[in-house]
Amino acid sequence: MSRYKEADLFQIDVYSVKDRASKVEPSAFAKPGKMDTSALLDCLPDILKAADFKEFIARCSTAIQLKKPIIIGLGGHVIKTGLAPLLIELMEAGAVSCFVINGSVSIHDWELAFYGKTSEDVSKSLADGSFGMVFETTHGINSVITEASNQELGYGEALGKTILETAPNPENSLLAMAYKHNIPVTVHVGLGTDIVHQTPCADGKAIGDCSLRDFRILVNQLMALDEGGVFVDLGSAVVVPEVFLKALTVARNLSKSVKNFTTAVFDMNMQYRALENVARRPVETGGKGFYFIGHHEIMIPLWIKSIL
Repeated sequence: MSRYKEADLFQIDVYSVKDRASKVEPSAFAKPGKMDTSALLDCLPDILKAADFKEFIARCSTAIQLKKPIIIGLGGHVIKTGLAPLLIELMEAGAVSCFVINGSVSIHDWELAFYGKTSEDVSKSLADGSFGMVFETTHGINSVITEASNQELGYGEALGKTILETAPNPENSLLAMAYKHNIPVTVHVGLGTDIVHQTPCADGKAIGDCSLRDFRILVNQLMALDEGGVFVDLGSAVVVPEVFLKALTVARNLSKSVKNFTTAVFDMNMQYRALENVARRPVETGGKGFYFIGHHEIMIPLWIKSIL
């Protein structure tokens, strides 16, 4: 028993997601479909970042042709900017082998699939202590993870299966469609970083168990990057770069290789961890890293449509 007093989370006031204003709905999302971007790429100069971008596209295309893995990490903002349909399109084309996400991605994905909306006004709800206090999201996700731990499932696997089988809109869900296509989604959770940790239904043991299992699943996926694979970080400044670095060293320890692959970061700013842990350090023994700065809702569709 701790000598320090804990907050009594059973005294928390929660409310229904039906009563919460949300800023993101699927009607505004990106639209999948065939598109010929070759003319656009051809018109780009072979100078600076344009040359880098064309080289990165070529490396991704080669990886797809050689059936080498493309592993995609992402943060919550990618889902909130309506890009899940394009990521799902990559899955359907067989062009991605694994997704690596933080807890916020799983929350936004869950809400879109079950409630058709996500992303509250944080500033407004933080002021009165109601931020993240929606009952359905916290209870729903935590219930799944508690049971998933009992079944020895991964965090992403359990949520994807539940969304696919029970949500009204599973077609909007990255996790559900990944589960459908047998593509791992590894969820890497920092306890206390997500709204689902704010209420008493959060089981820290179960969360840690399922998320650590996902870490081991990721390690296994990273081994296949050796000699030609691609790892891309879409907008995660901290969690994905840190997890990738640790998982990569375990993969190299186990396989004695994992070299000569390509990495890239797409973000709206230059981020230290993403630069060092994704674009630089992992490819110092062979391969090449890239860093592209721009708005997700423009740069990510351009990349995806250029390799499909």
